[in-house]
Amino acid sequence: MKRYIGIDLGGTAIKGGVFSREGECICTMEVPTLVERGFEPIAEDIARMVFQLAAENEKSEPGHVTSIENKAVGAFSRESLKNICSVGIGIPGIADGVGFVKFCTNLAWTGVPLGERLRGYLGIPVFVDNDATVAGYAESVFGVTKGAKNSVFITLGTGIGGGIIVNNHIYSGSNGAGSEIGHMMIGDNFYNCSCGRNGCFETFASATALLKYAEFRLSEKKDDSSLVAIWKSGQLTAKVIFDEAKKGDRLANEVVDRLAYYLAKGILNLYDILDPEIIALGGGLSKAGDFLLERVRTKLQGNTLVKSIQYGDIVMAKLGNDAGIVGAAMLGLNYL
Repeated sequence: MKRYIGIDLGGTAIKGGVFSREGECICTMEVPTLVERGFEPIAEDIARMVFQLAAENEKSEPGHVTSIENKAVGAFSRESLKNICSVGIGIPGIADGVGFVKFCTNLAWTGVPLGERLRGYLGIPVFVDNDATVAGYAESVFGVTKGAKNSVFITLGTGIGGGIIVNNHIYSGSNGAGSEIGHMMIGDNFYNCSCGRNGCFETFASATALLKYAEFRLSEKKDDSSLVAIWKSGQLTAKVIFDEAKKGDRLANEVVDRLAYYLAKGILNLYDILDPEIIALGGGLSKAGDFLLERVRTKLQGNTLVKSIQYGDIVMAKLGNDAGIVGAAMLGLNYL
C-alpha cells in the first residue's frame, strides 16, 4: 500500500512519520537536529530517517524509532522506498517550489539545496515548504478547515506564521514568501520585530507580543495588578497572563484585549485581501480557546468592509502539534 512520509524540521528536533492517504499514522521517529553541524549532516540525517521510516513501515507491527542508523546514506537500499509516494518537509523558513531553502533562521541556513540533495539521496519526489504552511495544509486536508476551498491558518506562538489555501491548493506566492502573515505591517509599535522592521503583525498578536506589552506596562509600576509579583519572580508567561485575566485582573485583561484588537485587525486585512471561507487559529495561544476567540469575534463585529457579506468564521485549529508532520506528509497531494 502506498504511503507518504512527512518530516518536521525544527531547530531542536527532526520529527518524521509515515502516513496513509487517509492520514493514519503508521510509524514515527524523532532525533535531535544538532544545528551546529550545518546543512550537509542534517540533510543526511533526514535521508537516513526516511529510509528507516520506510523500513519500519514494512514491518507487521511498525512503531516509534528513536535513533539514527550510523551508516552512510548510500548504504541504504532504494528498494525500501518502493511503497513511498513522496517525502514532504516543513521548515521554519522560506523555500521555493523545488525545495531550495532561501533562508531558515533557526538553522542558520541561507541558500541551501535541501530538495535537490534529498532527491539525489532518495530518488523519489521531495517537497519542501514553510512549517506553518504545511500545518495549514494539514488542517485543510484532515482538520477544521476541511471542505473549504479557500482558508487561512494562523499559528500564534513565539511569532505568527500562516498557511494560505486557495482553490484547495497551497498558496505561497511567486518566491515562496507569500504566506508570511506575521510580517504584515499593522502599525507603529514600541519595539522592532526580529526581522528588523517596526510594525509587523507578530509584534502585536503573538505570545512574545503579549509578554512584551505586559512587561512594558508593568515597568510603569502598576502595583495594583496580580502580575506584579509574578513578573518580579521571573515566572511571567503568556499562559499566566491569560490565567490572571480569567480571574479578573485588570491589567491582564488590558493586555489580552490589546492582543485581541490587533489580531482582529490582522484578520480584517486577510478578509479584504483573500476573503477566505474560514480562518483557523493554532499555536500556543490558541489554547486560550473561547476566552480569546470571543474577544476577537467581538472586535470584528461592525468592522468588516462589506456589511452585507457573511465573512469566514474564526475557529480554533484541530490537529495541534501533529499538524506539521501530517501536512508535510501530504505535500505530495498538493504538488504531484
